[in-house]
Amino acid sequence: MPKTIQLLLTENVDNLGIVGDVVSVKVGYARNYLLPRELATPPSDELMKGLAAKRAQAEKDVAALRSSRQELIGRLDGIEITMLRACNDQGHLYGSVTQQDIASGLAELGYDVKPREVRLAQTIKRLDAFEVSVKFDSDLEATIKLHVMPDREMEDDDREEMEFDNEGELIEKKPKKKADKAEVEAGAEASTEG
Repeated sequence: MPKTIQLLLTENVDNLGIVGDVVSVKVGYARNYLLPRELATPPSDELMKGLAAKRAQAEKDVAALRSSRQELIGRLDGIEITMLRACNDQGHLYGSVTQQDIASGLAELGYDVKPREVRLAQTIKRLDAFEVSVKFDSDLEATIKLHVMPDREMEDDDREEMEFDNEGELIEKKPKKKADKAEVEAGAEASTEG
């Protein structure tokens, strides 16, 4: 039994082809997706001739879409967006920032970007600034800057970090008192005066 089958596309199929293309696809994809949705049919010369006008229109549509995407890439490159998110005191988000969130944020700014066109290198689960890629095609890509900020005022953590030696023992530090610092500054002033 063959693993692939040749089909004639009767509609545009993302990442596969446009109307009138004869494509080679896996049998399962053809049987479970393309044929039941009437997106493809077994190829024949008369069907290809019948789809010629539809194919010409599809080629025009694809060219127009590509030029609009090129223009959008030019406007998108270097854009910075800020998102407010709930987080704990260490800056870890209670949820994560998703492709859908970023696409919605860009839509609010007037950029028509689908969630699947937003490419995240890693899951965003911290407060920080991130470089996010928006990719429409293999050669149409823009990079935007995403700032994830807390949705509330963060408390400052004035505690000193603990340090450990090679054996894992805590290194004791002498506490620095504000009074000691004031005494040192007063002593420095007295020595410059005398």
